[in-house]
Amino acid sequence: MHRPVGRLLQGASSGLAGSGRLPCSSGRGEDAPVDVPETRTPRPRTWIHRAAGRLARIGVGPEDVEELREKKKLLVLLAVLILPVSVVWGSVYLAFGSPVGIVPYIYFAISIGSLVLFARTRNFRLLLVIQLLDILLTTTAGQMLVGGFLPSGGVGLWGVLAPLGALVFLDVRQAIRWFVAFVFVFLLLGIAGEVLFPDADLPIWFTSTMLALNVIGTGSIVFTLLATFANQRNAALAALRVEQQKSESLLTNILPSSIAERLKAANEPIADHFVSASILFADVVDFTPLAQRLPPAEVVGILDQLFSRFDALVERHGLEKIKTIGDCYMAAAGVPDPLPDHARKTALLALDMRDTVATSALAGQSGVELRIGINSGPVVAGVIGTKRFLYDLWGDAVNTASRMESQSTPGEIQITRATYELLKDEFVCRRRGTILVKGKGEMETWYLVGSRSDRRRTERGIESEAAAARRQDRT
Repeated sequence: MHRPVGRLLQGASSGLAGSGRLPCSSGRGEDAPVDVPETRTPRPRTWIHRAAGRLARIGVGPEDVEELREKKKLLVLLAVLILPVSVVWGSVYLAFGSPVGIVPYIYFAISIGSLVLFARTRNFRLLLVIQLLDILLTTTAGQMLVGGFLPSGGVGLWGVLAPLGALVFLDVRQAIRWFVAFVFVFLLLGIAGEVLFPDADLPIWFTSTMLALNVIGTGSIVFTLLATFANQRNAALAALRVEQQKSESLLTNILPSSIAERLKAANEPIADHFVSASILFADVVDFTPLAQRLPPAEVVGILDQLFSRFDALVERHGLEKIKTIGDCYMAAAGVPDPLPDHARKTALLALDMRDTVATSALAGQSGVELRIGINSGPVVAGVIGTKRFLYDLWGDAVNTASRMESQSTPGEIQITRATYELLKDEFVCRRRGTILVKGKGEMETWYLVGSRSDRRRTERGIESEAAAARRQDRT
């Protein structure tokens, strides 16, 4: 939120709190009724929701991370969900006179005891091991006591919840061990029941019904576990996509989009040579003494406003922002994608940058003024570094453009002959003459005045250009 908007909202909020009335629109009196949007009353929570909420908080500590909290809640709810099934299963077998009905009650007692212990100790690992062993051993033991696989109605199928639970709450390697243990115990006790224990004297219809119920019951729990896992996976993938989009957005803010795509697609170094491109350097004149006079927040605010406007202009004219170095701004046209009119686009950007500073409040308040330099020629471009990637340019053309800026005049756009030759038919340029450039010697330079189609801005420049031509003819 921008600061002015934030202050406005704060003021409105404090005004409402102090007056105790809603603001009236124009044309209404203070006591006129105001339409207030109707709010929905939340539905009261049922006892089921309240009970589930209490159960989910068993064993959860304030120091637990979110992932552990979710695991604890899921394990407790699954354990509680199986409890009534064990009671019904045991009661039915006891009703038919089979003492094997005691086994589900043993499971019930162990499960309740582990939950009570968990509520006291909050030891998730201990609860998990007890629950897995409980469901694995009691169900397969019941299968043995009834007489084997079919006479028990497939009750041993409930034991598969042990490796599935391990798969959800532990790593895959540990889950494999639990699965091997289930297969071993299931087969061992099932075969022992077939060989050592007589079939329970139960009706065939009851055994068939129990087989169907055991399949449905275990299938329901398995489906619940898989559905939970699928929801967690989908949530993780959605979060991953969001983070990936953020990373890609950040990468494209740092690098040109085409370079970012190449960087993601290959691990090879990115290095390109461009036969012709135009490079612009813009520097805030006397910014160092200005920064010493102003508070740090105001210094950063000035640069932020200025460079944000430059960013918008760069995007509008189709150039690439290369980097900022302190109060210096660097942009280029013709990289990373070649442009036939790179000099023209750079000239239009420079003129707009100069006008933006000249007509902004910054110029009047802080005396901000630009010095701009442009040069055209061959460059090498690429990405350097492994951290904080930077797409940069190298070559004599880049160095000369920097010299054009540093040795320019405040408020002027100095260009080299190479750039002048590309602009002279469409833009008015005022000859500065020959200057001594550090590292280059004497160079002939021009000041970019404006487009020939903009007569108001270039009228004086056209006159200067004609006078310079006449002097050259006389020479």
